[in-house]
Amino acid sequence: MHASRSIDRPHAVSHAARRAAGVVCALTALVLSMAAPVTALAQAAWPSRPITLVVPFPPGGSSDTIGRLIGKRLSDDLGQPVVIDNRPGAGTAVGAGYVAKAPADGYTLLVSSGSTFTANPAIRSNLPYDSVKSFDPIAIVARIPLILLANKNEPVSTVQEFVAALKAAPDKYTYASFGSGTTSHFTAEIVLHAVGAKALHVPYKGSAPAMTDLIGGQIPFSFDTVTAAIPQVKGGKVKPIAVTSAKRSSQLPDVPTFAEAGYPQINADTWIMLVAPKGTPAPVLGKLEKAIAKILATAEAKEALAAQGAEPTFAGAAASAAQIAREMPLMREVAQRANIQAD
Repeated sequence: MHASRSIDRPHAVSHAARRAAGVVCALTALVLSMAAPVTALAQAAWPSRPITLVVPFPPGGSSDTIGRLIGKRLSDDLGQPVVIDNRPGAGTAVGAGYVAKAPADGYTLLVSSGSTFTANPAIRSNLPYDSVKSFDPIAIVARIPLILLANKNEPVSTVQEFVAALKAAPDKYTYASFGSGTTSHFTAEIVLHAVGAKALHVPYKGSAPAMTDLIGGQIPFSFDTVTAAIPQVKGGKVKPIAVTSAKRSSQLPDVPTFAEAGYPQINADTWIMLVAPKGTPAPVLGKLEKAIAKILATAEAKEALAAQGAEPTFAGAAASAAQIAREMPLMREVAQRANIQAD
């Protein structure tokens, strides 16, 4: 009897082990089956707290103005506050670098122009971000013409007079941009190359301080966005010379284009793009892209953007990525030709 029990015991233990293993497997399957709904629920709950929208320029410029407009409407659509965080410096690299290192959870976003995504990579080798590897594009929200402005007391009112003045005194004149290596700097060099003239570049840390010095007479000319120029032009504080886009601005219809003045090769604008840190969950990116498309489809948003001198333009994530890829080599070409360098 005892011998028989000792022979049967291993079978009993083996059976018990199999039963325990079965229980473990069942529990594991149960946990895994519960994990997917919990994850989906967590993603579906986004956003559950305020979102920070970083603008890599000081307050007052086109990116800041449009960022605040989009942020307000995103807040209304998503049901959470959208807080604007201005982080200027290093031709937008400070703010962009901050977002590149932020958690990829959809609560820190970046809204900026081509200065960040295509101009900077053409001239800076030590950026704290990579335009392609650091961000997930969400959407382009607007395109903005740039404009040549003059101090109101400057005896220049047309493109022809501007070109004649620069050629007559090539070492006399300066022009302001809203940052070294920004789209205003690149656009200015495109214009100067096309008209065959030279002027000394004076970079500022944003559009607002450049505009202040232009109005004050500390600098005779400036290349800026139509967005930033509209209130100053309409207020008679600065003199508009020409826009750099192929068509006139709907908000400044009396200002001619460079093409009309005999330079059809000048066709430059900037664009404003919303991005998130690389690796942001696809459902979050999709929700943001859908929200932007919905916002830009409204008459209210179109009118608000147009009032800022911007052309309301929705381009989704794929088209936004394609814009960056297409423009990068062109900006490198301009940088090399004009010897554009970072500060």
